[in-house]
Amino acid sequence: MAWRDSLPPVRGKLLRDEPLGPFTWFRVGGAADVLFIPADADDLADFLKALEPAVPVTVLGVGSNVIVRDGGVEGVVIRLAGRPFAGIVTDGDTITAGAGALDAMVARASARAGLAGLEFYAGIPGTIGGALTMNAGCYGAETKDILVSARGLTRAGQWVDYALADFGYTYRHSEAPADIIWIEAVYRGSPDAPEAVAARIAEITARRETTQPIREKTGGSTFKNPPGHSSWRLVDAAGWRGKPFGGAKFSELHSNFMINFNDATAADIEGLGNAVREDVQSKLNVNLEWEIKRIGRPL
Repeated sequence: MAWRDSLPPVRGKLLRDEPLGPFTWFRVGGAADVLFIPADADDLADFLKALEPAVPVTVLGVGSNVIVRDGGVEGVVIRLAGRPFAGIVTDGDTITAGAGALDAMVARASARAGLAGLEFYAGIPGTIGGALTMNAGCYGAETKDILVSARGLTRAGQWVDYALADFGYTYRHSEAPADIIWIEAVYRGSPDAPEAVAARIAEITARRETTQPIREKTGGSTFKNPPGHSSWRLVDAAGWRGKPFGGAKFSELHSNFMINFNDATAADIEGLGNAVREDVQSKLNVNLEWEIKRIGRPL
């Protein structure tokens, strides 16, 4: 990895062979060849412009919906952390949020501003950047319902602006190029009483706490819901709720959530998901698609 000896100068942090497990909710996975935590968007843009084009770049948010494989991640992993990437500003009926802002914090900001429509973000344990990438949603609402536009950087460090229509959103999918690093998004809400919005957020939060294993080492919803099916029902029907696979299993509380319950490896967790996919296909003739992103090299 000779490229690591000639990295561009930065104002943020460049960390070589940095373990990524601590940055993920599953708490598993190998190291990044290089982890870059930029000081701000300009620092990131300058770095991308100067970085050798052949070096792979991967963005990691709060790691709530990702499996980092045990062999680590090739190239540069970028983490948008800190205030420069997590700002939230309201103006009239719009909210501008940094890609590193937690979805739940954006929901709470919408309540303070008296804007309805973003309440469902309180039920998504990720960041705005991830929400843009996968059209994140829950409880009958999706990112496409509230997004106005977004701004990001290409792999070459060039700024790009996307309107909602440019994303080509479908269920948990975007047509935007996968290598765009989103920096901020603009949302539009509908005026409503702050206390009414806050009450709906409290209801979503309470529902999530009683139906999902949020205090476990988990990664959120494992599979997308196939047309006409609920993934958790399919996992149940195939007999996988609570069944151990190495140190991993599907939660007894919600069987579309995998948990690391006994020092699982990334291979345990991904292997469990693949075993269930194969079993559901064999027994029920339904194809389960991953919702969790898997990145990096297996050992």
